[in-house]
Amino acid sequence: MALSAGSRSKLWILMITAFIDMVGLLMVIPLLPFYAKSLGAGGLVVGTLVSSFAVAQLISAPMWGRFSDAYGRRPALLVGLGASVIAYVIFAFALSLPHPLFFLYLSRIVQGAGGGTVSVIQAYVADATAPEERAGALGWLSAATNAGVALGPLLGSATHTMGARGPGLVAAALCILNMAFAWRYLSESRDMTEAAESKADNTQRSRSRDAIVRVVSHSAAPASRLIWIYAIAIGAFQGVTSMLALLLSARFGVTEQTIGFFFAYMGTLSVVTRALILGRMVDRYGEARLSRIGTVLLATGIALLAFIRPLADPAGVAAMLGGVLPWRAVAVLPYLPLAIAVAFLPLGTAFTFPCVTSLLSRVISSKERGMYMGVQQTFGGVSRVLFPILFGFLYDRSSALPFLVSSAMVLFTVYLGLGMEAYARQDAKPAAA
Repeated sequence: MALSAGSRSKLWILMITAFIDMVGLLMVIPLLPFYAKSLGAGGLVVGTLVSSFAVAQLISAPMWGRFSDAYGRRPALLVGLGASVIAYVIFAFALSLPHPLFFLYLSRIVQGAGGGTVSVIQAYVADATAPEERAGALGWLSAATNAGVALGPLLGSATHTMGARGPGLVAAALCILNMAFAWRYLSESRDMTEAAESKADNTQRSRSRDAIVRVVSHSAAPASRLIWIYAIAIGAFQGVTSMLALLLSARFGVTEQTIGFFFAYMGTLSVVTRALILGRMVDRYGEARLSRIGTVLLATGIALLAFIRPLADPAGVAAMLGGVLPWRAVAVLPYLPLAIAVAFLPLGTAFTFPCVTSLLSRVISSKERGMYMGVQQTFGGVSRVLFPILFGFLYDRSSALPFLVSSAMVLFTVYLGLGMEAYARQDAKPAAA
């Protein structure tokens, strides 16, 4: 469903803030595997670097959710942006300091602690939109962040010409400007009267640890199933993307100067899909069905990456084809299925995650929304901790293995999502119901 003009106007400031934040983040993320590789590290170290971010995010996400429920979304977001500034400065100087790998880990941990505000941003969207508009609103927000995904890596490659410190320092400067912008223009979305009542009545307010236990002990409940779908799919996707740069480097000779183009390609597709296609697809298929379509696309793209390789002898293949195509044209043929496989990743995530999060916002009350979205990030954080480490371990043994395992895990979430149509048009209700 398309967003109303009123809802869209409320989201513009948040979209700009999220866009600038993502530009800074994606200036440094694509460089991490290459920095680790330059220090002699392999897939397992790259996986633990990615996981260190998720560990800090895992710990901080419920805290940010409770903090934003009690004190507002705006202050929680500003503190998170401040943590990002510190992380970028550490990243900028990491390679020039003693024990550079330690400082790379430290930058990821500090960044992850601020990254717990993802649940705050999602709660902000849920506060500012009607239930039937949330999937579209989350799609618009995702479009803004993925515009940052498209621009950030290119800007990171450009600033890398300034030296190893360039991307980190420029990202820190952008984040400082972003904090000033949010401080000036971002208004509070939380109903602070309701927040005050929530703070005053501790017996009525569910604790995040109780919600976590409920997700595990009542896994068949709609909110629990949605959280499991999100956690498995985001972990599998995160694990694969942490290995993607190593795979492309080993098979196709991708470097620090060229990896940004792959991320820009994925980001551009995400922007187009989430801004122009997602709303229409939700209207046509509904959130529950569309999320399953997305998981199938995501699983297909991941599986294809396991098998795509450049031709070992393009001249020989050209000769076998009778010279119809010059060997240089034959040499680029594997890049076509590679482009298709990589395209399925942003398409799959664009259809899956906004719909799952929107469905989750329908089955929980507004008083618990920030907390439960924090719990969603907690479960997603656990998978983002475990999967990159597992996939890094698997990658060091076979470059195809983590992609095949990830694809199977994503396909399993289709089963978990069966029957969710019954909740797609219900008003929000308490998660315990």
